[in-house]
Amino acid sequence: MLGLMQNWPLLISKVIDHAASQFGNQEIVSRLVEGTIHRETYQTMRGRALQLAKSLTVSGIKNGDRIATLAWNTHRHLELWYGITGLGAIYHTVNPRLFDDQIIYIINHAEDRLLFLDLTFVPLVERIAPKLTTIERFVILTDAAHMPQTTLKNAIAYEDYIAQSDSDFVWAVFDENTAAGLCYTSGTTGNPKGVLYSHRSNVLHAMAHVAPDFFNISSHDSVMPVVPLFHANSWSLGFSAPMVGARLVMPGAKLDGPSLHELLENERVTMTAAVPTVWLALLDHLNRTQGKLTTLKRVAIGGSACPRAMTEAFEKHYGVTVAHAWGMTEMSPLGSFCSIKPDLAGLDDDALYSLKMKQGFPAFTVEMKITDDKGTPLPHDGKTFGRLKVRGPAVARHYYGYENENMLDDAGFFDTGDVATIDPHGYMHITDRSKDVIKSGGEWISSIKLENLAIAHPCVAEAAVIGVAHPKWDERPLLIIVRKKDAVLERDEILHFFEGKIAKWWMPDDVVFIDEIPHTATGKIQKTALRDMFANHRLPRA
Repeated sequence: MLGLMQNWPLLISKVIDHAASQFGNQEIVSRLVEGTIHRETYQTMRGRALQLAKSLTVSGIKNGDRIATLAWNTHRHLELWYGITGLGAIYHTVNPRLFDDQIIYIINHAEDRLLFLDLTFVPLVERIAPKLTTIERFVILTDAAHMPQTTLKNAIAYEDYIAQSDSDFVWAVFDENTAAGLCYTSGTTGNPKGVLYSHRSNVLHAMAHVAPDFFNISSHDSVMPVVPLFHANSWSLGFSAPMVGARLVMPGAKLDGPSLHELLENERVTMTAAVPTVWLALLDHLNRTQGKLTTLKRVAIGGSACPRAMTEAFEKHYGVTVAHAWGMTEMSPLGSFCSIKPDLAGLDDDALYSLKMKQGFPAFTVEMKITDDKGTPLPHDGKTFGRLKVRGPAVARHYYGYENENMLDDAGFFDTGDVATIDPHGYMHITDRSKDVIKSGGEWISSIKLENLAIAHPCVAEAAVIGVAHPKWDERPLLIIVRKKDAVLERDEILHFFEGKIAKWWMPDDVVFIDEIPHTATGKIQKTALRDMFANHRLPRA
């Protein structure tokens, strides 16, 4: 017997409709690439998204077509999401930090028909445009007054493009499993692979993460998504904030410490989210200027491990609660969030901060397990390392264009590639990527734990740990450090700093100091490049 309820599909258009009808006067504030601050409301955004959808329809865009975006976090980029999906087409967020060849590959692989781009990226796109085989037209996200001279085919200013149509358009209605968004992973080997989100998966994911134990946002909040829209749905904030009517502050291209601090204060931001490197820059600015955070209450940090020192600085010096988030492009992207459960609220200060270093527990709609290499489930004792696997309605089951390749185990779980523990309270802790874990004498050493410990030293700006071949132990850890500007730090001092904080057999066998650590397009440490760089390094104890 089936239930006798209405068939009300979970479509993204429902989100902006709700925001406009219930929170129509709530602001979306944007720092534009042109340099000005722009303000509009959810009601205005809905009207402009309808104009866009109508203009796209006039251009011949139809259900299932892919539309590429190469843009920062602004109101225009968010309008694109709602206008594109409102007619059944698919937004394809392209990461501008990828190499040219990767951008060319993913746009051609997706067979995008139109490319919407910010002014910042006009030179990049002019450079690669001859190799973009499916793009019919380029729309530059600006107005006529700021439209540049360009060689791009059929180029038009965004404001002129949407002005061709009025807002007399009705959102299309279709199955909620219809594709809505496409985002390619930036893998360190091989070509990027596309993750194809549905309307249903995006809506469920956003609903799960506005909950009090997760983002905990409401119409009383002013939310600034610093994590880019081109990074796996901007951690759902482009959907979850409108869903609850939160005020949005879009930071645009200026993500340096002073610029972010200016917006945080001037726009009374209460919640924000980004990767650790962004917050390191903000904290550095605050320290140098004796700045304050007068309205900010919560910071979500993810993308890579959050150093304990950063969490303590935000909470003890600025009164801002920090929560560690974890996820993947393949998970829409959020999988877990480290808020404090009631039975752990009484922990002492040290134990509480140790808990906050974990990646937290999964939201409703995400199931987790850890297994050995053979797929056998491992205990959730907080000590046993295993391969982290997940499943849920917002977790990918195939990569786009690879539908014949199975990426799930027999129980429908996706192997994340992370090595983790899960404790008896359900908190998951990433100890490494499976390809980065150091295997010494048959035992595993967590490179992430060593890196976080090194970062806690006041002279260390950034740290990475890789495994280096050893004739007896197979691999031993090599610690790679970037010193802070003008800091004095030598090998013996940092190794002494590690003493008593880790098992003796975890101690790095050597330390090297370099000027810069290479990063991927998403800001993560590029371990493959470091392994190539130090492939012939000889350990002093070898």
